[in-house]
Amino acid sequence: SPFLNSSEAGKGGDYYDRNLALFEEELDIRPKVSSLLGKLVNYTNLTQGVKEHEEAESTDGSKKKVSKSPSMGTLMGVYLPCMQNIFGVILFLRLTWMVGMAGVLQSFLIVLLCCCCTMLTTISMSAIATNGVVPAGGSYFMISRSLGPEFGGAVGLCFYLGTTFAGAMYILGAIEILLTYIVPQAAIFYPSGAHDASSAMLNNMRVYGTVFLILMAVVVFVGVKYVNKFASLFLACVVISILSIYAGAIKSIFDPPEFPICMLGNRTLIRDQFDVCAKTIVKDNITVASKLWENFCHNTNLTTENCDEYFLLNNVSEIAGIPGAASGILKDNLWSNYLEKGEILEKEHHPSVDATGQKNNLHLYVLSDISTSFMVLVGIFFPSVTGIMAGSNRSGDLKDAQKSIPVGTILAIVTTSLVYFSCVLLFGACIEGVVLRDKYGDAVNKNLVVGTLSWPSPWVIVIGSFFSTCGDNIIPFLWVFGHGKANGEPTWALLLTALIAELGILIASLDMVAPILSMFFLMCYLFVNLACAVQTLLRTPNWRPRFKYYHWALSFLGMSICLALMFISSWYYALVAMLIAGMIYKYIEYQGAEKEWGDGIRGLSLSAARYALLRLEEGPPHTKNWRPQLLVLLKLDEDLHVKYPRLLTFASQLKAGKGLTIIGSVIQGNFLETYGEAQAAEQTIKNMMDIEKVKGFCQVVVANKVREGIAHLIQSCGLGGMKHNTVVLGWPYGWRQSEDPRSWKTFIGTVRCTTAAHLALLVPKNVSFYPSNHERYNEGNIDVWWIVHDGGMLMLLPFLLKQHKVWRKCKMRIFTVAQMDDNSIQMKKDLATFLYQLRIEAEVEVVEMVRNLSPNFTLREKRCTIVISQHILTRELL
Repeated sequence: SPFLNSSEAGKGGDYYDRNLALFEEELDIRPKVSSLLGKLVNYTNLTQGVKEHEEAESTDGSKKKVSKSPSMGTLMGVYLPCMQNIFGVILFLRLTWMVGMAGVLQSFLIVLLCCCCTMLTTISMSAIATNGVVPAGGSYFMISRSLGPEFGGAVGLCFYLGTTFAGAMYILGAIEILLTYIVPQAAIFYPSGAHDASSAMLNNMRVYGTVFLILMAVVVFVGVKYVNKFASLFLACVVISILSIYAGAIKSIFDPPEFPICMLGNRTLIRDQFDVCAKTIVKDNITVASKLWENFCHNTNLTTENCDEYFLLNNVSEIAGIPGAASGILKDNLWSNYLEKGEILEKEHHPSVDATGQKNNLHLYVLSDISTSFMVLVGIFFPSVTGIMAGSNRSGDLKDAQKSIPVGTILAIVTTSLVYFSCVLLFGACIEGVVLRDKYGDAVNKNLVVGTLSWPSPWVIVIGSFFSTCGDNIIPFLWVFGHGKANGEPTWALLLTALIAELGILIASLDMVAPILSMFFLMCYLFVNLACAVQTLLRTPNWRPRFKYYHWALSFLGMSICLALMFISSWYYALVAMLIAGMIYKYIEYQGAEKEWGDGIRGLSLSAARYALLRLEEGPPHTKNWRPQLLVLLKLDEDLHVKYPRLLTFASQLKAGKGLTIIGSVIQGNFLETYGEAQAAEQTIKNMMDIEKVKGFCQVVVANKVREGIAHLIQSCGLGGMKHNTVVLGWPYGWRQSEDPRSWKTFIGTVRCTTAAHLALLVPKNVSFYPSNHERYNEGNIDVWWIVHDGGMLMLLPFLLKQHKVWRKCKMRIFTVAQMDDNSIQMKKDLATFLYQLRIEAEVEVVEMVRNLSPNFTLREKRCTIVISQHILTRELL
């Protein structure tokens, strides 16, 4: 064209589409119909990472495609994927049964709880997702960046397990539809007796489920892009099926479908066991026994000798299975009608005569296959509202993720919630109660119950429900591992995922698998709400989400609903899920996950530490709470190595990870010149603390004189009420031989500073011979010579040492000294009583002195001081 330059002409037809817009802004506001239809045809349900991988795999190594900028909008990128993830087999296979068991009112409550849970989680998720770009990784990325990698890994793996079991559940749903409603003749196992139908069905589910799972694994191994071409078809089938339900409900007002239910008294009969709903039939003007008579009486001559008593006393009648929306059946379906396992489905207020029937005829009635309750139904229904993270998982493909994720996800939840609420109302208003409680459609001749209401044909629902299992939730649980065959695909991870899904297949019951995956999804949603609440309350500077319609109270409410739903649906599954998450959390914490991002837990820790320190400032510690908070003064050699590492060992054994431990050291010199040296020394001490398993802090100061540096450490270490009360100082070896007076002056100065600060002083001598943390004393004694009153600290130290595994089996002995004119027996009794009141187990020994030591040091006065102090200390500690 003469009006297009060469670069514009190279754009092809796309330029002509854009050239017709008067203003550029109209391109997004008023797209052409052809463009919109083209997008719908090319709709994909692949997440971001899988889509990139499939494109990379399909391109030739020599011909690399130019990376495209994100171009997906709210409709194609978030709304439709969320819709396809949320809608599933529960809507078609279990919603009618839930309405029949729980009644319309309690069903509304179940749907309301589940939808409120996902809506509140979506609000929290929208705030997190719009606080930056969420790449492939979804829930793990959001939670790990908000609460740390420990929480992210634990919840991410739980979410992975839930999605894996979701794959198993949808496979089981597909097999149930296939063998029950489409081709029952394909069953491999058949019941050998009247009561073996359930076991045969379970075996069929296991065999066909395993085959389907293998096919899905092969599809993932080969490439999911081929199956994904049908994503729009699968979604269209689901939407058409839902619309057919509404069409059928409207049609039932003036022309309800014909699905008669055969009742014996008020009991519901399985329709495929007979042809005519009557006890007798007229054939050639002769009354003969019907098939129903043969089943209950086991004869054809109309004799009643072997007949079932209940069959003889009650009449056979037919009622409409679908009375229609104008019939007023809604008032009968408002209330719950929970059943126990094996209980017969009965219609209330229907005429019947109570009688005991024969047990061998129970297979002729429609029975409840499981015990039902409100809690059971919550666990089964909740998977039908999951799938809300489909939009956030593909934020890298969105043109405006900050806008599309909240709007698309919330609209999808509103749409699906309205569908669920309206379906509950329509089912209760149009379908007979016994049909609603009939899970497998036995009373309507093995038809899918929701299909009996649909228009124009029940097969619309059957086909749509089958495709709802294929559209999203079978394959995606394996997509996460479908990365590269030749370039290092984790084949073992693929096999592991298939094995985990096989565990769900072997359970072979959709009703038992659904609560399991509900736990894992609820765990994930709980922590998404927690992450948003923590970030909001801490008001961290980087918490600036573009989505403004959130509040910490909504997040806490969502978290509370998630926790409540976990324990409502199954408390033991909830405990197992929490145990799994806790084990993964501790494992990641133990391994020491490396991270390069900030998280809310660190901010929460800072807030908690600040609050605790302010509380400690309110007053001095009570005697009962006193324990030695250590300041360990280490000496470094010329190479900045710790000269006496056993001081750290002693501190580790004395503290056992409790209380405050500060490791301090002094480097002589000028701070400006020796800053790097101080940093290296600090790192060396920290490494040694890790080796000796000392839980504490390290502080290295630079001073012109060592004595000044030690004085600074004694004065300034700690923060607020979290300060040391005890100084641990090594004994100055060789001070007599040393010509340098600093060797003893530094020690004396430290003792004086400690005394002036009113701190306790511990001076371990020969510390190099102290046991290491790897040694164990199976016997031995810890001796305490209690000569001068010290407030009971000498007795506390061995007690604290015995808490450590090195000293645990040692015994404690207390020695005190008596003069010749003292009553040593009474002293021993007093000291034993004192130790008993302090709840310290120790042997008491009194050593009698032959002569007085010195007129300036009278033991009599010291002993009197000790006895008086015993009573004072006892009153303080008790």
